[in-house]
Amino acid sequence: MLKARILTAIVVLPLFLSALFFLQNIFWATFLLALAVIGSREWSQLARLSVRKTILFMLLTALVGGELLFQLSESVKIDAYSSDPMWVYILSAAFWLVGAPLYLKQLYVVKNPYIWMLIGWILLLPTCLALYQLRTISPLLLLGFMATIWISDTAAYFTGRSFGKHKLAPTISPNKTWEGVAGALIAVLVYGLVWDYWLNEESLALTLIPLLLFMAILGIIGDLYESLIKRHANVKDSGNILPGHGGILDRIDALTSSLPFAILALLIFYSPA
Repeated sequence: MLKARILTAIVVLPLFLSALFFLQNIFWATFLLALAVIGSREWSQLARLSVRKTILFMLLTALVGGELLFQLSESVKIDAYSSDPMWVYILSAAFWLVGAPLYLKQLYVVKNPYIWMLIGWILLLPTCLALYQLRTISPLLLLGFMATIWISDTAAYFTGRSFGKHKLAPTISPNKTWEGVAGALIAVLVYGLVWDYWLNEESLALTLIPLLLFMAILGIIGDLYESLIKRHANVKDSGNILPGHGGILDRIDALTSSLPFAILALLIFYSPA
């Protein structure tokens, strides 16, 4: 398993970085839409949708996602910090700040398949738009935000393994600990300080470190949310498209909760307008 994870990372990471820095916008949008459609199929399996509803959900995801990406691409041609998609980011933030925590507390159960589809869109579509708009603003900025989640996950894993004693959510993800959360936040704080020093731009520095720390917290919520969904579906991974890593949703679970919030904060606090 470890060998497969390493080999997949060696292949996928350079391809992703090449796409991030060198793909034309139209091809980047196509790539993101393909990820959303694949993610919608995995979500359908987790939600146990019928074959007919799965096909419907995938088709609608392609249509709705394509239209949203097209509208965003037109908006960012005029202004990279366009606020046109802000309502999508606000919807995402509301879900992750209110809806997901309530679900993690198991205060409600989703049974209606169309509500499952709506939740799937809230996970996938704002993430696609955030990936597109952040890349338009700066590929390095997008990479920096994504690195926040990677650093958080890595630090939480190793800190939890070394010092973990107090379980974070034993009924959802038994391996996660409060010590791991602390390690993740400390690592992100150090990362933020380094980024702040390198950036040397006071207007962004004042909000950068709190934003990165909040992204790390949202990333943990996103990770726990998908873990609970998979537990209810009685599966280990959302898919098997990435050997050793599982599915697309397994790789972007923390990004779905953190990236839309990152671009929302950027539009509110740092838009040149």
